[in-house]
Amino acid sequence: MERYEVPPERLGRWLERWAEANGPVTRTELAPGRVTFHGAARLECDLPFPPLAPTGEREGFEPGPLLEHVARERVVGVLLVRLGGHAAGVFAGRRLVDSKVGSRNVHGRHRKGGSSQRRFERRRDGQARVALEAAAETAAGVLTRHRRDIEAIVLGGDRRALATVLEDPRLRWLAALTADRVLDVPDPRLAVLRATPDAFLATTVRPR
Repeated sequence: MERYEVPPERLGRWLERWAEANGPVTRTELAPGRVTFHGAARLECDLPFPPLAPTGEREGFEPGPLLEHVARERVVGVLLVRLGGHAAGVFAGRRLVDSKVGSRNVHGRHRKGGSSQRRFERRRDGQARVALEAAAETAAGVLTRHRRDIEAIVLGGDRRALATVLEDPRLRWLAALTADRVLDVPDPRLAVLRATPDAFLATTVRPR
């Protein structure tokens, strides 16, 4: 199945080209998390930061509500975590207004057996714990400073590491604002953090 990630600045023209190729578009369905256009084919658009308002069904090709939704500038908190590296940032639209990145040494897995392996695993577990505690400290510092303004939280990296970090009591408030999708990112560095709007602002479109 075809799938495209379309940034807000390109979405209007992308939809127009699809409508020209698959028209006439007879109706537009507006659901909280998805806009569907019906023509000679069907186009499903999963929007970032639902819900969409208003919802319902309209005759013909009506991309306006979707385009208005994706064009709105939001304050978004981002938390990226992998063992050994983390990054937290706050964006106003695409502009990074606050951030901090960090890293801690965490050795790879040891393949030898015996007591040396057990000592290595204990050392590695200790390194991982320190790394994730540092990630939680960074997230609590950066994100909590902007708690009143943040409208959504985007996560990226390793799901298990993220789950451990989010157990920190200082970060429990993130749960109500967190998007379902977890971004697949490389080691969290400042350049990786700066690039995340390309993913979290995009609309996922699926021609059917």
